[in-house]
Amino acid sequence: MSLSECIIFTMMKLLHERKKIIKYSLQMLNSGLTTGSGGNLSIFNRREGLIAITPSGVEYPELTIEDIILLDIDENIINSQPNLKPSSEVGFHIALYQKRSDINAVIHTHSPYATTFACLNREILPVHYLVAFAGRKVPLSPYATFGTRELANNIASTIDDYNATLLANHGLIAVGSNIENAFNTAQEIEFVARIYYQSECIGKPSIIPENEMDKVIEKFKSYGSGKK
Repeated sequence: MSLSECIIFTMMKLLHERKKIIKYSLQMLNSGLTTGSGGNLSIFNRREGLIAITPSGVEYPELTIEDIILLDIDENIINSQPNLKPSSEVGFHIALYQKRSDINAVIHTHSPYATTFACLNREILPVHYLVAFAGRKVPLSPYATFGTRELANNIASTIDDYNATLLANHGLIAVGSNIENAFNTAQEIEFVARIYYQSECIGKPSIIPENEMDKVIEKFKSYGSGKK
């Protein structure tokens, strides 16, 4: 295979995933879940053993297919524009993929209401049943400097079987079996965080008990599947 053929072959890898990264990067921005180039997204194709992830410091409206970086689970870069690096948070993306085999997509947002709770160092409790997108609640990962191994370890230790976690004084992470699920979780948790904040502005919100949340989580397993 010639050099030019190798380049073309590499550029075709995970094309579907890279297109979805661009689509949901723009949706994240347009939905108000972040600003500028804040946050990051990735998709892990486990069959290929490759991760597609947003580059560091590029604003989402400017992203092209070629800008989306491919790397393996050991953080070896497969393709990259000469002037681009993977997201500075690539470490926690990899840590999450290594932690749970059901995670194939990760979205990190700076959504304002969820981040407000992160900055208060408070979990998001079930004031609304839609918190079930994450689990019984949204837990809080301890603070660590962005882009560090400590932060990645904190997130991996906190996520357990939840589909979202707050990062203390930082933002939100949502995970899913695919990017659609991860994005939906990020959106719904931002909605719950807003309701929680507004409820506390008026009075003391009522928290849904654990046994009721267990029922909701069970019902969510067949939600949208056409099952009765």
